[in-house]
Amino acid sequence: MASNGVGVLKGLAKIQTQKKEEADVCHDDCATPIKAQTIDELHSLQKKKSAPNTPHENAHDVFSSSIPEIERQKQQLQSISASLASLTRETGPKLVKGDPERKHETPRVAHVQHFEPTIGVSDSALKFTHVLYNLSPAELYEQAIKYEKGSFITSSGALATLSGAKTGRSPRDKRVVRDETTEDQLWWGKGSPNIEMDEHTFMVNRERAVDYLNSLDKVFVNDQFLNWDPKHRIKVRIISARAYHSLFMHNMCIRPTPEELENFGDPDFTIYNAGQFPCNRYTHYMTSSTSIDLNLARREMVILGTQYAGEMKKGLFSVMHYLMPMRQILSLHSGCNMGKGGDVALFFGLSGTGKTTLSTDHNRYLIGDDEHCWSENGVSNIEGGCYAKCIDLSKDKEPDIWNAIKFGTVLENVVFDEHTREVDHSDKSVTENTRAAYPIEYIPNAKIPCVGPHPKNVILLACDAFGVLPPVSKLSLAQTMYHFISGYTALVAGTEDGVKEPQATFSACFGAAFIMLHPTKYAAMLAEKMQKHGATGWLVNTGWSGGSYGGSGNRIKLTYTRKIIDAIHSGSLLEANYKTTEVFGLEIPTEIEGVPSEVLDPMNTWPDKMAYKDSLLKLAGLFKKNFEGFTDYKIGKDSKLTEEILAAGPVF
Repeated sequence: MASNGVGVLKGLAKIQTQKKEEADVCHDDCATPIKAQTIDELHSLQKKKSAPNTPHENAHDVFSSSIPEIERQKQQLQSISASLASLTRETGPKLVKGDPERKHETPRVAHVQHFEPTIGVSDSALKFTHVLYNLSPAELYEQAIKYEKGSFITSSGALATLSGAKTGRSPRDKRVVRDETTEDQLWWGKGSPNIEMDEHTFMVNRERAVDYLNSLDKVFVNDQFLNWDPKHRIKVRIISARAYHSLFMHNMCIRPTPEELENFGDPDFTIYNAGQFPCNRYTHYMTSSTSIDLNLARREMVILGTQYAGEMKKGLFSVMHYLMPMRQILSLHSGCNMGKGGDVALFFGLSGTGKTTLSTDHNRYLIGDDEHCWSENGVSNIEGGCYAKCIDLSKDKEPDIWNAIKFGTVLENVVFDEHTREVDHSDKSVTENTRAAYPIEYIPNAKIPCVGPHPKNVILLACDAFGVLPPVSKLSLAQTMYHFISGYTALVAGTEDGVKEPQATFSACFGAAFIMLHPTKYAAMLAEKMQKHGATGWLVNTGWSGGSYGGSGNRIKLTYTRKIIDAIHSGSLLEANYKTTEVFGLEIPTEIEGVPSEVLDPMNTWPDKMAYKDSLLKLAGLFKKNFEGFTDYKIGKDSKLTEEILAAGPVF
């Protein structure tokens, strides 16, 4: 080593360690010296400043390029401030953009106080609430891991998090304001999911949620869209206290481009997610410390007492079930895919019927897995992501979902190895309702944008544990309406006490928990669109054959069901020969390539014909009893259509 302190080795760069006047950090002589005096300054060089810079279509827009960036952000903050305004407090917190923990950083926008104090200054008026606006997944990962207990990065790169005490929806705690607007429009009463509340009670809960959010040092704000059809999309704003909720909605809603974000303006609908804070149980209409409240006139939703993210997703779906039919657009709880020739199929089905499995087809494009609109332009996905069940997930059975669980994906309530962070999808320790939320573009064959032409086939899926419904039936228009309104499947009863009897379950429009209008209104719109665009209705049974569950029956092979679905897509099933079954009056094909002919008629597969007849009549009776709740509703000016639907049910 040289005595001057400079080490010289042949073939290596000379390292300068002597202090120079222009810098006080070490540097490599081979490269330009780093222009940083402190660690904070060095870290600041890591981050490249970015801002939307796309051209504007409308120069007169409120956020147009003629407005300076600082003014545009000020107006954006004023919009958020208006959303967070209390309706009874004289003062509120001052809003600024940025993370309060990054104190060395200067907020890009000075605070904007929405209301000036008129009586006195409260403590809340002296504090800042920092707005973390449309953060990226990477930023939300940082926020979740630093500040939210139970948030971890798994081995696949997904963010594992906990939803608290509630690991599923709370339908009994969901309320809808009944006012002059909704009194005659919404479905109320027996069988309806809409439990009423009054305007005053909603405002009490809204105030509680807003006060809670305003008391925090920071809130997350997402401005996003619903519905991929640009003509009918809805602007939504989600204000929440958790990074997990912000990332979840980033994935589930449609993500704006930088230009769309600049021109976003005020939202059409706002969610106040104060889920960590309970509602007051002594408030009128409250039955627990949880309350999910919709006010359609104010276009607002309030969440108290539950941190389960699915409440936001399904709450917005309920809103779309109200707003879209007002525009003569049919909102649907369905999967949807499209063939390479442009033929679109809708898949309806309750849990366990195979909706996700059958709508996911590597030979077809996925438009969406859960929520859609059918307008004059065709079909469009409402969402920008997928919310998949993860329990017992495997790479072999669901490769697309498995591969979608990567960086950016939210994993809810899963169990993982403490050291390797590998998820055990079979572990139900937290809940059986483990979920993954990811952007739809994580699915390789997703069609972006998620729109398609008018559907050719409407497929209603039922898992019939009674074993009497055919594997496939071609439906008339009236039969399609009848089975759409019925929304039938069968749950397999538990065997702990030796109970082997299947349990029929009915969910109107295959999603009764989310519809807002009477089921017959959605059914009438479906029939009208099917008739106008020449779509065919199909009833596909993915359940039992040759006997009932727990008896001599076996589950219909998935390979057979896939052959049936392929024949529907290709159009070959329309050319088949058909015969009509007794009681339900269903048209069933006599042969399908790749499916044994005897399987197509359930009566042929039962060794005990009398037992088959008993089971058939039992299921028909359950259908008839369920439909009694819909017979008093007239469709149109007369009851002719209602009579047609009733006649399409079982006759015995």
